[in-house]
Amino acid sequence: MKQYFKIGKIVNTVGLNGEVKVYPTTDLIRQFDILENVRIILINKEHITLEIEYVRYHKNLVILKLKGVDDVETAEIFKQSELIISREQSVPLQENEYYHADLIGLKVVDILNRPVGTIIDVIFVMGANDIYVVGREGKKDLLLPAIKQCIKHVDIENGFMIVLILNGLEDLWHLIY
Repeated sequence: MKQYFKIGKIVNTVGLNGEVKVYPTTDLIRQFDILENVRIILINKEHITLEIEYVRYHKNLVILKLKGVDDVETAEIFKQSELIISREQSVPLQENEYYHADLIGLKVVDILNRPVGTIIDVIFVMGANDIYVVGREGKKDLLLPAIKQCIKHVDIENGFMIVLILNGLEDLWHLIY
């Protein structure tokens, strides 16, 4: 299991006092309310940890004020940086909830135990269920909605997921792309 999770990306600055605009990559958006600090991965891959002065929300974005970042010029340095937190900093999960990072790489089999593929991505959809992208050898990727009708069993420890592929899901990728 991964020890760090990506929770957002700094996409821009806000105002003149050093605030940054974050596009959240977690469905636990209120996660930001409990954080005291955040690790930032700069474009050059350097990691730094900064304290969070305050958090506010605007539409589907998070506005952060980081301690020591007090002007727009300093805030500009952080544009396109990723925000990560440790597993210990994260909100505890409820039953049948999973961290996206733990799902990536799971082997996917259907309810008859036939191999389907491997989860290669999780698409976070604000206000809706996530979508699991299943990479399949020799076929186009399969998009599976993270709903109980499709996802029958998840076993993080043993690295697999059992799914029911509903009628029409095979064609979904073609409709989106």
